[in-house]
Amino acid sequence: MKFLRIILYPFSQLYGLLVALRNKCYDLGFFSSREFNLPVISVGNLTLGGTGKTPHIEYIIRLLKETHKIATLSRGYGRITSGFQMADERSTSADVGDEPKQFKRKFPDVEVAVDARRVRGIRRLLEKFPSLDLVLLDDAFQHRAVKPGLSVLLTDYTKLYYTDTMVPSGTLREWHSGVKRADIIVVTKTPALFSPLEKKRIIKDIRPLPYQHIYFSYLRYGDFVPMNNEEGSRQVLSREACFDQGYTVVMLTGIANAWHLEYFLKEKVKKLITVKFSDHHEYSLSEVMRLRDTFQELKGENKIILTTEKDAMRLDKAALIEILRTLPVYYVPIEIAFHDRDEQEFNQQIVDYVRANPYANNSH
Repeated sequence: MKFLRIILYPFSQLYGLLVALRNKCYDLGFFSSREFNLPVISVGNLTLGGTGKTPHIEYIIRLLKETHKIATLSRGYGRITSGFQMADERSTSADVGDEPKQFKRKFPDVEVAVDARRVRGIRRLLEKFPSLDLVLLDDAFQHRAVKPGLSVLLTDYTKLYYTDTMVPSGTLREWHSGVKRADIIVVTKTPALFSPLEKKRIIKDIRPLPYQHIYFSYLRYGDFVPMNNEEGSRQVLSREACFDQGYTVVMLTGIANAWHLEYFLKEKVKKLITVKFSDHHEYSLSEVMRLRDTFQELKGENKIILTTEKDAMRLDKAALIEILRTLPVYYVPIEIAFHDRDEQEFNQQIVDYVRANPYANNSH
């Protein structure tokens, strides 16, 4: 692996040069960044996927949805459609992508849109919903055609951006210096029990600028929710019951970073079998049939197939459902939480930004 990184290093430098040139064009005003007359919060990262953008966006939605009319705007990665699309309760992952489909399923009152051209996407949202109070941009840190009012940058605790290198030898989308555009930096996927000394060390290494705030979050897994449960034949399976009763778990994932879920399950279940695919993988009929065969070959009664909530969005296809409905398939909901006073301070910073915007609360 180290040898491969050395081989790819010149390509990383070339890519980094092109990215730096593009950013300099925005910094100098050769490329324009559009601002909008309503609060716009961008949630993104410096790396390729896997930092927890989806649960952090959902956290902000829960924080504000009772008092503000919210829209989310994503690129819609993996969809087969193009241009601007609105998600509704009938949308598939092929229509809008897995994350937007998940947002709409969980928050029906939130307007969910996809458009690779974010400026056009926000304009269309404002045309359709003039009373919008807030737009949440999903994975938009590098999409500088829109200048957000508040930029939230996520970095994975297990692979902090300042320890990484540029693609293809690493996973950085741009140089470390890009962090200066962030107003908030969230170190994600930290341990639930987190040392204050470790926190201080990371803050020292990040060296935040005077206007930047750093927070630390961790993942919380919910009880296992049955898929394809139209008749109510299966109940939610508590994590404790699964762990205490010695279940065998087949873990099916097609996400950027499945190690955290694997680590969470590994020492708690009787046996863990992992079936992994690449991020945003669209499952085929043959793959699901092989999954069924693998599951049926396992001995014992206490056994389930467990997947992520995003994977459940991509498994929700008529052809696949016919096979999966005969199997005990569950997904595990994920939420994020903040350490200590970080929750109160993060919440307050988000709320203060939205309230301070002169165009919030339907005044734009």
